[in-house]
Amino acid sequence: MIKFKHLLIATTVIVLQGCVSAAVVGVVGGAAVINDNRSVGKLIDDQKIELAAHSKLAQVDGLSDNTNLQVISVNAKVLIVGQAPNRYLKNLAIKTLNQIDGIEQIHDQIRIGNTTSITTKTNDVWLTSKVKTALFSSDEVDATNIKVVTENGEVFLLGLIKTNEANEAVEIARHIGGVNRVFKMFEYQD
Repeated sequence: MIKFKHLLIATTVIVLQGCVSAAVVGVVGGAAVINDNRSVGKLIDDQKIELAAHSKLAQVDGLSDNTNLQVISVNAKVLIVGQAPNRYLKNLAIKTLNQIDGIEQIHDQIRIGNTTSITTKTNDVWLTSKVKTALFSSDEVDATNIKVVTENGEVFLLGLIKTNEANEAVEIARHIGGVNRVFKMFEYQD
């Protein structure tokens, strides 16, 4: 496993000379699917939940035009992040998610306010790649089981991992320059 991590890191470094974010996301994403602690059925269920959520949110008047929302599902636990201009639209988004079959829990991290700028979104992609790279560089964490989502400088860590790995992952993410806050949303398999 350690050789595999080193190979992934070396490949990432070589490719990073071109397109940093795409390389890290691609390498990490591919490795994550191969080594994910979730069953194939759970992976498929999570994809269905995410697709249904994005589709339903896009169909609701006001949500698609006035909000910036991202939905991530891990083991039927859903994280929704982004911005809504008012409490009404925030609550409407949560109500819409509650109509989707298969969701066991919703972590509402929608912030009331203006949607983020393209500069902020670009910075979030960069922060995500920095956190993923740091996690992959650690011998204490199996980064293939950790999903990293960044929204407006806030990093959300999700996955099905051991408690000690979760704590180490939070410490790693917390020390990345530009990260404002880290949220631990893991499911534990101790």
